[in-house]
Order: sequence, then C-alpha cells, then structure tokens
Amino acid sequence: MNDVPTKAGFVALIGEPNAGKSTLLNRMVGAKVSIVTHKVQTTRARIRGVAMAENAQLIFIDTPGLFKPRRRLDRAMVAAAWGGAADADVVVLMIEAHRGVTEGVKAILETLSDRTGTSSVALAINKIDKVKSEVLLALTKEMNEAYPFAETFMISAERGHGCDSLRDWLTTQIPEGPYLYPEDQIADLPMRMIAAEMTREKLTLRLHQELPYELTVETENWEERPDGSARIDQLIYVARDGHKGIVLGKGGETVKSVSKAARLELEDFLGRRVHLFLKVKVRPNWLEESERYSEMGLDFKDGNN
Repeated sequence: MNDVPTKAGFVALIGEPNAGKSTLLNRMVGAKVSIVTHKVQTTRARIRGVAMAENAQLIFIDTPGLFKPRRRLDRAMVAAAWGGAADADVVVLMIEAHRGVTEGVKAILETLSDRTGTSSVALAINKIDKVKSEVLLALTKEMNEAYPFAETFMISAERGHGCDSLRDWLTTQIPEGPYLYPEDQIADLPMRMIAAEMTREKLTLRLHQELPYELTVETENWEERPDGSARIDQLIYVARDGHKGIVLGKGGETVKSVSKAARLELEDFLGRRVHLFLKVKVRPNWLEESERYSEMGLDFKDGNN
C-alpha cells in the first residue's frame, strides 16, 4: 500500500507574450498541448496541461500573454490570463532574461499582488542561455526588490535547464487532496479544440506576418470511422475576401501544405490515421461574435470596454 498522501493543485503561468509559457507547459507535461510559435499572442484561451510528479498532480494553466489590449479579442485574452492567475494555487511569472524588466513586466508587477491574492508567486527567468551570469544576477536582484517572490528560478524552457527544480518546488506548494484528472490525461481541452489549435499553429507558422490574428479555426465535425481512423472537418474563419486568398494560396498550395502538416501532427498525437478537411470561410465580423469566443474558450463579455 502507498501511504504517501496525494496532492493536486493549479499552477498559472503568466507573463508577457512570447515569454515562453507554452514551451514551459509542454516541457512540464511531456507532450505538446499548447501552441508554440515565434509569434506573440498565439495562446488565446486558458489551456490546462496535466503533469504528474511522483505523488503530485500539477495542473498547469498556460494563459494568454499579458499586454495592453486594443480590441475585444485582446481584452478577452487579458481577462482570461488574470482569471487564470486568480484561480490558481501557485502563480509563476515568466520573464525573458535578455529583455529584462520591460514596461510590460513593470505593468504586471504593479497589479500582481491585487490579482493573485494569497497564492504563492514564483519568478521564472527564462532563456538564460541568452545572457551572461552577471546580467542574470542583476536582473534577479532588480525583480526581487520590486516584488516579494516566494522563489526565483533561472530556466531554459526550450532546453529544460532548471525546469526540474521548478517542478519540484511547485509540488511543495500545492495542497493535499485526490487527483483531479486521470493519471494518464495530459490536457483538459476537448480533442476538437486541440485539433483546431494544431491547425491554427500551422497557419500561424506558414503565414508569418501576413495574417496572424485575423483568423480562427473551429472543428466543425469529428467522425469516428469503422477502420479506427477519424475524419475531421474544420473551418478557417477569416475577416476579408483578400485574407481567404492568402490562406488558400496559389492553386490552393498554402492550405494544402497547412492541412498536411496539421494532419501529420494530429496522427502523431492520436496514434492513428486522420483524414483532415479544411474549408476557408469569410466572416467579416467573427471578432464580434460570441460563438467564436466560446469555441476559443474565452468569455465574450470580457471583451467589453
């Protein structure tokens, strides 16, 4: 009999866009459950990844990056990020070593204590391989003088440096209690949404600067086939006719390439054959439709001024 009590708790990863939150989440979970691209603001919803660490279950919340919102979607994303922090047992603020204390980081620090309540807050300085040790030490001092962090960790989410120490500390901060998810579950997102996010990632990587935030992907239909494969139909919503042409590409080349890349990743993730069909649909006001926000796991009302 195992007499060691189990623990389970929520860990919110917050920070500016592109600080490495999604990379750290995927590192901790041991599988890809969150979009990782070179572009900022790619994570839109609060994505939960589940990691097991001996007798502890850590439920990581990868939040959208905190930035100055301009549009309804921006405001809903920022509200989701702060909501994730407020709901967590532990909060990890991630900053980039080479960028230091930016204006965005200062803005986060100003409201951090009000937003996190009694939760423990740790600092994770990411991308430590980009700076010298004296820069790291100075940055650590500056940040801890600005806010009373419970602990500070120097990590490389991409390479894994320091991540074990962070995970071990997190297990000491969560409460005793039964596991909240089955031990073999790595995410609490519906597969329909994970599939849509995988396709959106491939679109973001392929389109670069042309169209990053003016599109969204929804899984319209998921059909289990007798041979064990799955047929997945997805809609790519764009705001303008011109955007549709960009997504399709010459002779449909772009959407075919995106479809192949997404299908291969889905097959790897699911461990079986996938038949993926993509359609591009012009919907000029999708950024103002509550249904689109529900599909993204966001609250439409949070986008109000």
